[in-house]
Formats: sequence, C-alpha cells, structure tokens
Amino acid sequence: MLPSIHRVFLFLALPVFFCATLVLVAEEQPRPAGPTKPDADAKDDSSWVSLFDGKTLQGWKASENKDSCRVEDGAICVNGPRSHLFYVGDVNDGKFKNFELKCKVKTLPNSNSGIYFHTDYQDEGWPAKGYEAQVNNTGGDPKKTGGLYAVQDVFEAPAKDNEWFDYHIIVDGKRIMVKINGETTADYTEEDDLDREGRRLSSGTFALQAHDPGSKVLYKDVRVKVLP
Repeated sequence: MLPSIHRVFLFLALPVFFCATLVLVAEEQPRPAGPTKPDADAKDDSSWVSLFDGKTLQGWKASENKDSCRVEDGAICVNGPRSHLFYVGDVNDGKFKNFELKCKVKTLPNSNSGIYFHTDYQDEGWPAKGYEAQVNNTGGDPKKTGGLYAVQDVFEAPAKDNEWFDYHIIVDGKRIMVKINGETTADYTEEDDLDREGRRLSSGTFALQAHDPGSKVLYKDVRVKVLP
C-alpha cells in the first residue's frame, strides 16, 4: 500500500493529468475549414484570349512572301524573305489600344524578328505604323530582344537561342512596358507633344516579322488581354 502522503499526491495529480489529456485531444481535432477566397489567378486567366489555335494561321494574314509564315510543330514559324504576319481575326475586331500581349518565343542562332503593335495591315514593306518590340538574341543587329526598336533599345540579350522564353508587352495609356521572362527590359512613356511619323501610340493590330531567309523564329501561346 502507498504511504498516505503518496496517495494524497496521486489524488491531486489525477485531475491535472485528465485536463491535460482533454486539451491534447481537442488540439488534434480537425478545425472546420474557413470560407475559401476567390481564385484570383483563375479570374485573371479568364480575361486572356488566344490569338493562335496552334494548328493553322486562321485569323492571321501574311503580306509579301506568304510562304515565309507557316505553322511548324504547333508554333507560328517566321522564316524566309521579308514578310509580316498580321492578326486580322475577330478578337476585339482586330483593334487593340490598351492591352497586354503574351507569347512564348524561340529564336534560332543569328535570327532577327519583331512583334509589331498598334499597326495596320499592308501588302508589302516594313510596317509604316506602330511600334516594334525587338526579337533578336544573336542576330547581327546590335538592337536585342526586349527593346522598343529605335525608341528604347536593349543592347544585351536577356534570353538565349534555342530556348523558349516569355515575351510580355503592356500598353496602358501613353506607357509601354516590355518584359522578358518576367523582367522589365523596356519602360517607355510617349511624350504628349511627340512629333514622330509612324511610330506613335494610337490603336491597331499585331504583326510578327519574318526578317530574312537566314532568320528563323517561333511563336506560340499567343494571347491578349484587353485593358480599359
């Protein structure tokens, strides 16, 4: 038999042990889930519209040298004598003012291309209207990928040949931003009193450039989000 002092200690300790056990059990019980928040990314994705079906050039129209623009392995391929592939589809009636444009791009060595915006279809020549976002990682032109051609140039390529990289163009009011793989490479605000022919913000469509027979550039996942 336990000495009386031990029996008293045990009698006093049992309630403490019992309460501690209840606390541990309560903590292990699953807590009811709180209200779920709306998926912001899902909402954001729903406002993006694809401009390329990955199979055909439906909604696009090539200018001179039409064979320089084709679909290859699920991507738009621009390769050959000078041509420009203009978007002429139904999205926003083919006219874009404030927008975000995203696509994935891959350049082969020594290749040159470009993404025009705020431009209009023309049958031949370099587009006379709009801005060009440069695509050129190792081509001979010192103006490299991610710049606004002859407006705010980039002279060190932010991407590599033979690798897909993300191209993102944002136009909002007078401001143009270009991002490559999420990093800003150009941030330009057009002056209100700008006196420059052709390369001005207005509205228009997009065009992908086939620069020359030695250049081969691929575009895929081309999509747009119209901004207010």
